[in-house]
Amino acid sequence: MKVKICGITDVETGFAAVRYGADAIGFVFAESKRKVSIEKAQEIISHLPKEVSKVGVFVNEARDEIEKIAATVGLTHIQLHGDETALFSESLSLPVIKAISFQGNESLAALAEYPSDYILLDSPKGKYRGGNGTVFNWNEVNSSLINREKVILAGGLHPDNVQEAIHIIRPFMVDVSSGVETNGKKDLSKIKTFIEKAKSAPIGG
Repeated sequence: MKVKICGITDVETGFAAVRYGADAIGFVFAESKRKVSIEKAQEIISHLPKEVSKVGVFVNEARDEIEKIAATVGLTHIQLHGDETALFSESLSLPVIKAISFQGNESLAALAEYPSDYILLDSPKGKYRGGNGTVFNWNEVNSSLINREKVILAGGLHPDNVQEAIHIIRPFMVDVSSGVETNGKKDLSKIKTFIEKAKSAPIGG
């Protein structure tokens, strides 16, 4: 099971996450308490191994700005968390992760033709689009509507529920942010435990 640790804002945490086995690191460039500056993201990425995916999270950002940030800091993937159109997604130069808030299977069916490399299944929107730490009912997801090899599961995951989530959804990757924090700060012990549990999770049938 692949793991993405999102909302990284400092070199030590990013480096530790990779050391513990993270396959992808997420950087939030949209409004969020975990928003990172271009300069800081560039610094963190310069310390990460080449094989680790570097994902930039954007919400309704201008295409030129996304491309500029991606090139400046060294992103490998672009995560769209807003109302970006299919044409917008197709116009980007890097692989796209399209985030959707799961609010029923109709939205999943409608997304089937959306041009993206991955679909990030997230909880319904809170104050920010993503990173709200709330869980949705994984059993409600109609698995026939999704290509599991393209699914990144997010939304309220933490060390105590990630194995159950993996068993039910069987995604390509799990994505966590607030679930590995203590008092709003990334907790290295929780990151380590989360990655260990995700990597050892039994996959459902």
